[in-house]
Amino acid sequence: MSPLAFVLVFGAAIAHAAWNIIAHGVSRAGSPFLWWGAVGSTLVWIGVVPFTGGLGTDDLGSFALGVTVSAVLHVAYMTVLQRGYREGNLSTVYATARGTGPFLSVIVAVLLLGERPSIVALIGVAAVIVGVVAIGLVDRGTGTGSRRIDPGILFGLLTGVAIAVYTIWDAHAVRTWSLSPVAFMVGTSLLQVPFYSFAVRRRWDAVWALGRAQWRRILVFGILSPLSYILVLTAIQIAPVALVAPLREVSVVLVSLFGVFALRESRPGWRIAASLVVVAGIVLLAV
Repeated sequence: MSPLAFVLVFGAAIAHAAWNIIAHGVSRAGSPFLWWGAVGSTLVWIGVVPFTGGLGTDDLGSFALGVTVSAVLHVAYMTVLQRGYREGNLSTVYATARGTGPFLSVIVAVLLLGERPSIVALIGVAAVIVGVVAIGLVDRGTGTGSRRIDPGILFGLLTGVAIAVYTIWDAHAVRTWSLSPVAFMVGTSLLQVPFYSFAVRRRWDAVWALGRAQWRRILVFGILSPLSYILVLTAIQIAPVALVAPLREVSVVLVSLFGVFALRESRPGWRIAASLVVVAGIVLLAV
């Protein structure tokens, strides 16, 4: 992987970890938070579009198709993710999702996009996925009572499937139609607003109350969430999806450490050891 692509994805991972920590803190707000997230992301970034190549293409039909499908997929992703954060531990949901997503993304990228990563890179991919899944399994069987399946793992797996689907679609869209990553992200965020508006149609008082109480978190989310994916979309244009998708998961290390030291989640030794496995995989991907 080129140094530029590595820096882009590493920066995306830091931004992604930060907004997930913020989202976890207000996840119980549900749809009102997602509405503000889509609106905030659009307002923060729409003014940047003219300075980053516009739409990137004159084919308005392709742009519209790309952002419409992506918006639907991202709504599904965010809905399942927020439900997971309400039901399970932060690091369990996050790590399970981030392990499943790149695993499926690598398979699809190889089979459908024709990518051929090197053996060393594939070993790095495997290490990242194993480490991420290990973090996600830390809480299995603890604090779940008589339930057979930890809801954090269940919703993490569902989130991972959503991640794989939108990753492959978005990579296809920006590559095939030469779309600007910033415009693509803004269009996707804008088209999510109607979905969340329908979801909160009877809860507008809660929406405005959340905006007044949590405007700082909403603003930070509106900056970091699109930024994290804009950097990934840019990296996808110069590096294989099969490498970009797993490398994003350095964010799991950051979220796991936050869970250990700030939230005092269980088995800190396990979480840190698994995080080191992720780091080892990242080193191999950077070779």
